[in-house]
Parts: sequence; C-alpha cells; structure tokens
Amino acid sequence: MNKAEEEFQKYLNKHNIPFCFIDQETNTFSKTVKRLDLKRPDFFVLVPNFGFVLVDIKDKVPLKKHGKICLDYFETLRYCRLQKLFNMPVWFVVSNERVHYSTWFCMSATRARDLDEFLVGREYLSLPIDEYFQLSTNEGFYKIFTKSNLL
Repeated sequence: MNKAEEEFQKYLNKHNIPFCFIDQETNTFSKTVKRLDLKRPDFFVLVPNFGFVLVDIKDKVPLKKHGKICLDYFETLRYCRLQKLFNMPVWFVVSNERVHYSTWFCMSATRARDLDEFLVGREYLSLPIDEYFQLSTNEGFYKIFTKSNLL
C-alpha cells in the first residue's frame, strides 16, 4: 500500500465508510480476469443504497504550469472494461503529499474516457483540474454522488 492509499484508507475510516482494500499481488486475480486485460482497482467502497464503487487511488501532483492531472489512457480503457463487466462504477481518486492528502480529485473512469478532447498522442489524458470533482478530507465520500453528471 502506497502513501496515497494509506491516506485514503484513513479518510474512509474517519468517515465510517465501509470498504475493502484489494490486494495487488498478481496471484490474487483470476486467470480469466487477466485474460480479459482488466485493471485492478485499489478499493471496493460501499455506498449505502447504491452499491459498491471501485476506486483506483493515484498519488499524482498536477502539472503546475497547466493545472492538469494526467491519466494513462489505456489504463482508463481497461477500467471502463472492468466497469462494464462487473457493472460497478470505477473512479479515479487523486491526491498528493503537496496538499497533505487533504484534497482528493475525483473522476469516474467513463467521464475520463469521454473527455477524449484532452487525449495526448493516444497515450494519456491531460485533464484540467476543474474537470475533477474536489473532495476535502472533511467531507464524506458520498458527496461525489450529489452531482448528476458524475456517474
């Protein structure tokens, strides 16, 4: 578990949000899932009256000059396949040490994929910070579902 994952786990515990951390060892995923070339998220987060959300934590610093956070395009597509197969939304949740892991930048994998006008060389998405939903460590995770365009 990296620092961002540890801090996100603390955040979830602080707000009494049920979750499961997903072991990232290669032998803990089935051969079928590997064959389908799906990406493995870091957490299952339970949202009451909704179900599970799969969350991938990123420890990234926004590009200072451009105010953007970059996401790997092929990884995004793999998460979209996982979302379709498991019928569970997948979210990227990004933070870093510079902000003391006190702000989380959140975006669904499908939203990231659909913002293909920010695609750079078919390799990565260079997404402006204002396209992400920002969440403070003092706010509950469920707040990300208050905006209708986020799923």
